[in-house]
Amino acid sequence: MTKKQEEILKDLTDFLHLANKNTFANADAKKTTSLRPESSDYHFEDGDFIYHDTYFGNRDFIGEEIVYHKEKPLWGMNYFGVTLNENITNDELGSFLEKSIMQEYKDIIPVRGPKEFTDGKWEYKFIVNGGLDRFSGTEEILFKGSVVYRLSVQGGFLI
Repeated sequence: MTKKQEEILKDLTDFLHLANKNTFANADAKKTTSLRPESSDYHFEDGDFIYHDTYFGNRDFIGEEIVYHKEKPLWGMNYFGVTLNENITNDELGSFLEKSIMQEYKDIIPVRGPKEFTDGKWEYKFIVNGGLDRFSGTEEILFKGSVVYRLSVQGGFLI
């Protein structure tokens, strides 16, 4: 990690926690105007930081998150998610995913949710390799012990 990245790491970590809780996973968050045809977009600002998330699709989807600091791209992550069980509805899966991401956690990489979360027959797992500066990971949701959803992520600093 460069000295510049180290200097901004804590502020970026705190901001990403806020952005995650104030966009997609928050049922009260409003989508912003789409920047590209058929995209879904979320936007969040706090101080010198701006977060923008754009994704395409529904049950299977692809997207990208970018964080700007003082109006310059600082950090980004792209992702691709698939629903692996056609019997699980979008509402069921989405509701549990949102609940998982909204959990409080102190992991060093605040790019999605906690490492693990369980609620009844549902289980959330997020495994990440690397640090916030450069990482890849997999998010899974299990229902009654079977994987029904998987998301791949990768990202890091852009400075």
